[in-house]
Amino acid sequence: MSAPALLPAGLARTVLRLHRTALLVWAVFVAGCVGYLVWLTEVTAVSVRETLDACPRDGSMCGIGAWHTYSESMGWISTFMYYGFWAVAAWAGGALIGRELESGTARLAWTQGVSPVRWLAAKLALPALALLVGGAVFVPVYRWAWSAHRDLMGDNLHFNDVFADHGPLVVAYALCALAVGTLTGLLLGVGLDAVGDAQASGQRCEEGLVEGVDEVGHGRVAQGLGVGALVAAAVRGVGGQLVGGVVEGAEEDLGGDAETVAQAGGHREGQGLHE
Repeated sequence: MSAPALLPAGLARTVLRLHRTALLVWAVFVAGCVGYLVWLTEVTAVSVRETLDACPRDGSMCGIGAWHTYSESMGWISTFMYYGFWAVAAWAGGALIGRELESGTARLAWTQGVSPVRWLAAKLALPALALLVGGAVFVPVYRWAWSAHRDLMGDNLHFNDVFADHGPLVVAYALCALAVGTLTGLLLGVGLDAVGDAQASGQRCEEGLVEGVDEVGHGRVAQGLGVGALVAAAVRGVGGQLVGGVVEGAEEDLGGDAETVAQAGGHREGQGLHE
């Protein structure tokens, strides 16, 4: 199936119009992180070195404040990007999927010739593309900034956020959060409840990856495999619950039909006795 057939231009424009604020916030966030990394590397680091060079060589703590400010600022950027997947999961479960199911907008689109699969693909294509582009811009800039002044830094690759931000794992986190949030929104079908549950699922995502890191040691293989395992487990869990809901609904329908037939039979028997 071709891409235009799968994602009609009108549906893609609708998704972009509905969620342009969230996409703009993501773009501003990535641009702000990248701009701040460049500022720290090209401006702040130079000022810190000048302060340290002016300090006497007597073993005093002169310049420790400037050094700490630079190192801490770099650490906050990596932390914000690393834990940003919580916001992605909450947005996907609430605003992207849950709210439209709750309001009936999704069902209205399905009645206009858009299948649920095409609707879901259109809903996820733009956010996934935005996450991929944002990660592709952030990761190389972060790697450059992090390695530019290592003597002014107090972290290393054994830090979870630093290791994740050095490669594709930070994008995998975000895509995992998008998938888990979407599955949560599809399961609950409500906006506000899906936000809390999606955040809880995002926390389980992090906990599962951290446990894998502890078991393996350095954790590079465990983190890479943990993302795929989490998505697969989420799909199996949500799929099982959806199947269970369908079975329960079918049982209720069959029970209602049996009760209706029984009532009709009793009514006919009553009519026969009356006659």
